[in-house]
Amino acid sequence: MSAFDLPWLVADIGGTNARFGLVTSLGARPSHVAVLAGAGYATLPDAVAAYLAEHAGGARPGAACLALAGPIDGDRYRLTNSAWSGSVQDLGIPYARLLNDFEALAVSLPHLDGGDLVSLGGPELGYGVKAVLGPGTGLGVGGLVPTEHGWTPIPGEGGHVTVPVVDRRELEVVRVLQAEGLPHVVAEHVLSGPGLVRLHRALARVNGVSAPDLTASDIAARLDDSLCAETIEVFCGMLGSFAGNVALTLGARGGVYLGGGVLPRIVERVRTSSFRTRFAANPDMAAYLDAIGTALIVAPQPALTGAAAWLSQRARRELVG
Repeated sequence: MSAFDLPWLVADIGGTNARFGLVTSLGARPSHVAVLAGAGYATLPDAVAAYLAEHAGGARPGAACLALAGPIDGDRYRLTNSAWSGSVQDLGIPYARLLNDFEALAVSLPHLDGGDLVSLGGPELGYGVKAVLGPGTGLGVGGLVPTEHGWTPIPGEGGHVTVPVVDRRELEVVRVLQAEGLPHVVAEHVLSGPGLVRLHRALARVNGVSAPDLTASDIAARLDDSLCAETIEVFCGMLGSFAGNVALTLGARGGVYLGGGVLPRIVERVRTSSFRTRFAANPDMAAYLDAIGTALIVAPQPALTGAAAWLSQRARRELVG
């Protein structure tokens, strides 16, 4: 077997789950998709071997593209919210490459159609620099830039910038978190699944009320609980400010896309929240931000689509060149 022999393995590896798929023909979307719990495997190669044996009929991929939630250094990786680390060469696949998970999500953006997106306000998504961000186990950020050679993704660790605080309630939340042992509160500490739990607990203290310990899923599901509703509203507002900052930083006139595992569970609540108002609420650049479309990605496995598109692009270059 040689590099780029089909099938190809694609993966989206987060702090909680590892998602895998196979690409069986050039340009095809991934099939044989399976989601494995990362805690069930000691290493990434163990998870890959289990997927190939149990969900892919023992396939032997000629190439692989793995998107991981953490910094990439050549062929080496270290997940931010998991103990997995090592080299992609340990997989024993002839051609194996790594992407940051939001780098792969960025590559997917031109391949998403109308049914994969829900508008969150603003004009239609256009051609130009695009930004993608989203809360999951962490808070990911990436970009996509059009060039004469096609789209080029921009990886980053924007989720670790200082938390965006606008009003007094948010400032009080940050003070509570600082008192709990987070002297420098970054965006991911609040705008993520674990961050939603922190935010709920902090708002209870700010409001002087007691609250049960809830998971992020519990908070998102309790529509009739006033503290949970407030938590979601504050979460969406702060996310709007954060998204506006990303749009300004990247000059993302082609649109801002929201992904991650949290938001697809609360689509309508995001749409009716202060997200879009806060997105454009910049005292100097409101008109600039008003002209940028925002959308929520609801496609089930978009990072796998991005990893497949990245491999297809590389294969065409290698085979033609």
